[in-house]
Amino acid sequence: MAFAALLKFLLVGMFATIGVNAAASQLQQVTNFGTNPTGVQMFVYRPPNVAASPALIIAMHYCTGTAQAFFQGTQLANLADQYGYIVIYPDAPDPGGCWDVHSDATLKHDAGGDSLAIASMVRYAIANYKVDATRVFATGTSSGAMMTDVLAGAYPDLFAAGSANAGVPYACFAGPNLWNNACATGTISKTPQQWGDLVRAGYPGYTGPRPRMQVWHGTADTTLSYNNFGEDIKQWTNVFGYSQTAASVQQNSPRSGWTRSIYGPNFQAISAQGVTHDIPYQDQEVLKWFGIIGGTTTLPPTTTPTGIPTTTPNPPVTTTTAAPGPQQTHWGQCGGTGWAGPTVCASPYTCVSSNQWYSQCL
Repeated sequence: MAFAALLKFLLVGMFATIGVNAAASQLQQVTNFGTNPTGVQMFVYRPPNVAASPALIIAMHYCTGTAQAFFQGTQLANLADQYGYIVIYPDAPDPGGCWDVHSDATLKHDAGGDSLAIASMVRYAIANYKVDATRVFATGTSSGAMMTDVLAGAYPDLFAAGSANAGVPYACFAGPNLWNNACATGTISKTPQQWGDLVRAGYPGYTGPRPRMQVWHGTADTTLSYNNFGEDIKQWTNVFGYSQTAASVQQNSPRSGWTRSIYGPNFQAISAQGVTHDIPYQDQEVLKWFGIIGGTTTLPPTTTPTGIPTTTPNPPVTTTTAAPGPQQTHWGQCGGTGWAGPTVCASPYTCVSSNQWYSQCL
């Protein structure tokens, strides 16, 4: 597949500078873990000192990647040695190494596809490894980030939180083919309600809590357009009932030039200025979001009981947008075909059109 070759070129160096994983144990393959309609392989990392009731992280590789590559290319297993959680690294059955995030089956609860196989892994781990069912998390990069969104939408009963690195909204890739060029190039735009309805349709009738979501995207991403970052924001703010104007914005967080927009306790979005699809994976920040390690990736609550942002004093290195009427923050979407959110940018930013589908506060 041509797109797989492109992704391989862009991603081959994604984890090269992180170093070989020095975890004390190695991956172990598990077979017969439950319903597996597409033949996804399950590899598990159990640290030498597993906690009595451990958390579980599902860590999903990118296109052209493998479970072993994601194991070696991130520090999740090394940190598991320290914190006692378990990591499952699924391996995609597609020859190009991409996840099925497009089929009707994978986008629906217990209907089939790669997502059902991963859900079976979670259920197996809860039953056999004494995993704390309230602390199950999903994370991934590129295609793995897309699957993170799919699992959050189709299996909200299994996951407490997700962190998606350079992905697209849930169901953005929906269609007959493994690759959706319209979504990848950022030409799919929906209203927040439409995006939110897609998530809710993933598990019809579900009324329980939704997994907290964290999304990351580089502004210079040309493999999965940065436009998808704005669509992700529309989707998850709608799911959680938040305003599309961030409650607070942290500049240079967690790295210089990166901007963390916090919409509420259950959703935050990090924009990496000038970063391509090869966005560095922030292991410890992800673990903070999951609540596995100390520290916080959010500010004190700045919302009313109904979830509408209120004005609070600016903390150090933090700016708060609280002007009359809805305003979009730096890097946020401010216009385009189908856009129903804020069209005025917070000072000193200006709404600049990239194309007919997307305008951005710059």
